Amino acid sequence: MVQRNKVKAIRLLTTAQKESRNAESYGRSHSSYKTWLRNTKLDIQSMFGGESEYMKDFDAAVSKIEQSKDSGSYRDGWESMRSLFDSMIHDVEEYWEDEHQEPKPPSVRENRPLDTKEVFIVHGRDDAAKETVARFLDRLGLSPAILHEQSNQGRTIIEKFEHHAQVGFAIALLTPDDVGALQEDASNLKPRARQNVIFEFGYFIGHLGRESVFALTKGDIEIPSDYKGVIYIPMDDAKDWRLDLIQEFKNAGLNVDANRAFPTPDVV
Repeated sequence: MVQRNKVKAIRLLTTAQKESRNAESYGRSHSSYKTWLRNTKLDIQSMFGGESEYMKDFDAAVSKIEQSKDSGSYRDGWESMRSLFDSMIHDVEEYWEDEHQEPKPPSVRENRPLDTKEVFIVHGRDDAAKETVARFLDRLGLSPAILHEQSNQGRTIIEKFEHHAQVGFAIALLTPDDVGALQEDASNLKPRARQNVIFEFGYFIGHLGRESVFALTKGDIEIPSDYKGVIYIPMDDAKDWRLDLIQEFKNAGLNVDANRAFPTPDVV
């Protein structure tokens, strides 16, 4: 049975992540490593379920550690493991409800009107990319909506997200914050966006339509296979992504003035 105690889950995951360094130093044949492995697997199963993606990712990381042939691949396996813990802890913090909070019935949830001047920024851990986009929106006279900067006002995480999702446009920043691979190809890890970014990205495609969602990528990042029809614009490409974004705003019906973002220098 999956357990949903948020405080306990964060404590167990944080402890397991810290103890992973001791398990790494002991080595794969040491009894302390085997104890850590058994206890951690049971904890993840109780939190997310035995068939969850997290359980599969954990097994893949363990397989990489135990099949490593040299010290380099052994360290890489443990780094993948600790990155997985970061993802699990983040998702528990962001999306699990506090025990004392009860979600409101759908019939009494607020129906906030859509704000066509507000643009939701879906982001991972790249604060520089997030700030660059937010300041560009400011110059265009638009209002960037960044979830963690908004007050909770007694709402659960999902209620807070639904409230601030009533926007005219969404920008998804796919930055290489995580790594992942198919289970049968666990050694071929590729940079990926965080899972909360992919979740929110898909939410806005369904909520607003593809024409009102703009995807910016950074670095050599794996693109979600189900969204191959979506246009992805590299932030670090020679072509200016800001011009593409302004065009997408106009296509979506947002009235923006490019001169505010690219002011003409005064002529003396």
